[in-house]
Amino acid sequence: MLAETALITNDATVLGILAVMLGGIFYTAYSPHPFWRKFYKYVPAILLCYFLPSFLNTFGIVDGHGSKLYFVASRYLLPACLVLLILSVDLKAIARLGNKAVILFLTGTVGIVLGGPIAILLVSLVAPEVLGGSGPDAVWRGMTTIAGSWIGGGANQAAMKEVYEVGGHIFSVMATVDVVMANIWMAILLLMAGNAKQIDAKTGADTSAIEELKDKVERFHAEHGRIPHLRDLMVMLAIGFGITGIGHALADVLAPWFAENVSFANRLSLNKHFFWLIIIATTLGLVLSFTRARRLEAVGASKVGSAMLYILIATIGLHMDISAIVDTPIYFLIGAFWMLIHASLMLLVAKLIKAPLFYMAVGSQANVGGAASAPVVASAFHPALAPVGVLLAVFGYVLGTYGAWICGFLLQIVAL
Repeated sequence: MLAETALITNDATVLGILAVMLGGIFYTAYSPHPFWRKFYKYVPAILLCYFLPSFLNTFGIVDGHGSKLYFVASRYLLPACLVLLILSVDLKAIARLGNKAVILFLTGTVGIVLGGPIAILLVSLVAPEVLGGSGPDAVWRGMTTIAGSWIGGGANQAAMKEVYEVGGHIFSVMATVDVVMANIWMAILLLMAGNAKQIDAKTGADTSAIEELKDKVERFHAEHGRIPHLRDLMVMLAIGFGITGIGHALADVLAPWFAENVSFANRLSLNKHFFWLIIIATTLGLVLSFTRARRLEAVGASKVGSAMLYILIATIGLHMDISAIVDTPIYFLIGAFWMLIHASLMLLVAKLIKAPLFYMAVGSQANVGGAASAPVVASAFHPALAPVGVLLAVFGYVLGTYGAWICGFLLQIVAL
């Protein structure tokens, strides 16, 4: 139960608390101490980034909805981090992974886009109340944030929260559903990775391309990786926030124009400033990935983007009320069906095309877990393959906004 008056109302203080929380999480996550290594083996760091701030809101220490931190993070850090994360995408490198890797990655995306509408229809057979509703806490609106998270990541999740005007209550529940279901599936994938050779032998998959890929990845990082200079960091910020500024400027023009001149603009979110901000940032980031700007990845562009992302995730956590979990078990049933549809489709397609388990596991986790956990699953097969997980996950950031928007449109049709 949220307290009527928060104990801490100064946003500067709240930001300091969040920074200390994030610092503590990542300091211990990379600690060589046996206790922390074992702890983070079962409790992903990203889970704590959501849940520790949520305790501040749940117990009335901070009023997450009254704080302006999320607004600042979503309008300034979100588009900038999207640009820096997408900047490193190498479409040619993804293509060189082979058709099977790309097919399975896209299969995972399709499974999420279609799985959401199917899941809500299945659950509506026993709980009709999940359908309908046009208010901010409508179930279908909350599900769009899961689609954004599962196809792309936290940045895309936050984008869908704004694009579809998702209410705080339903978002709290769906954010929890997202994290719980995603980590259950990740645990299953890690278990399968431990038996990859046996599984590939039974399916008759050809793993020679994976061995070649290991060598390519190791050579790339040995040749291009270097310590960033101050100039590199300032250029990253210039690109990220420069495009954010362009996005805001163009959105100021496009959103009202569509609102006045296109009759169906509201239904497709074309009249929303935030929608255009995210679309423009995503698109320009993708364009820059074909230029020399993508070389910034060698000096940590995605790491800077991830730092911004985790600040955003912490501010999202401030909106969560974990006491809602007890009151809304039906939403976890929706999440379970949704993940089951995604997983079943992945396993079916992998079997049909005789793809190595690695492609299925990383393709799925690049969708569901994003850049935070796809490398974990990839490295379970071989440490040198961790960047492949990042590569596909970054591609997920590109598709995340578009795919989740389509999923939201389908959810809206089904629910209403």
